[in-house]
Amino acid sequence: MNGNLFKKEFKRNVFSLILWMIIITVLITVTMAVYRTFAANQSKVMDMISLVPKGLIQFKGVSSFGDLFSVLGFYAANNVIYVMVLGSIYAIVLSSNILLKEEYNKTAEYLLTFPLTRSEIFLSKSAVLIINILLLNLVTSMAGLLCLELVKNDAFNIKPFLILTLYTLLLHILFGATGLFLSTLVKRPRPVTTFCIALVLILYFINTLSRITESVEKLGYLSPFTYVNLDVNNPAYNLEFLNLIYFAGISLLLAVMSFRLYSRRDILT
Repeated sequence: MNGNLFKKEFKRNVFSLILWMIIITVLITVTMAVYRTFAANQSKVMDMISLVPKGLIQFKGVSSFGDLFSVLGFYAANNVIYVMVLGSIYAIVLSSNILLKEEYNKTAEYLLTFPLTRSEIFLSKSAVLIINILLLNLVTSMAGLLCLELVKNDAFNIKPFLILTLYTLLLHILFGATGLFLSTLVKRPRPVTTFCIALVLILYFINTLSRITESVEKLGYLSPFTYVNLDVNNPAYNLEFLNLIYFAGISLLLAVMSFRLYSRRDILT
């Protein structure tokens, strides 16, 4: 890894990182601000929810209506959607552009003025990607925990929150690795931002559809969102080993494939 390239790339992407942190944090804060009002009107809310098909509630990842009235269940059902979907979009957009940006902007000359190997370029830019994803998750999870503490009516178990946070981080890393892989497949250097955003939204839609429609339930296995367990009020809630293997294995496989493809790629100036 090259330290100078790492610093240059990190500074280049720090503004967008801060912007995404602010957006997600604001969404979390605004949503959690209505929790006490939501919980205080439980009977009225239950009357309304009872009119909604159970499948439309299950797509949020909760197993029963009552889970929505616990502060952690409310957080998982609402805010994690922001964190998961928006964070995944951030990760895949950043990763899909971080290797190609110099090429499609025709500013790759500076890379070639240094004695940098393809490996150093890839590792330096990948390190920026990982650091940015970690920082985004750290800030947004701290914001979520602070909101939980401020609006809670009763004590909640922090272990499910930490497990949920880890699931979300693993999801973002997977989409980051996906973006890297997609960028190495592009023959002519050009932004693939629109395609990457569409991919995240389509995969989230597949997950949602599989939760509310039994006939296409198995289709959900195609979406990485399916492997994030949101049922935080379940006493047996834990980090599932097979899900961990899924996220870690696919992320590592995509990263290795991306490295091999990029190492053979000529950087266009």
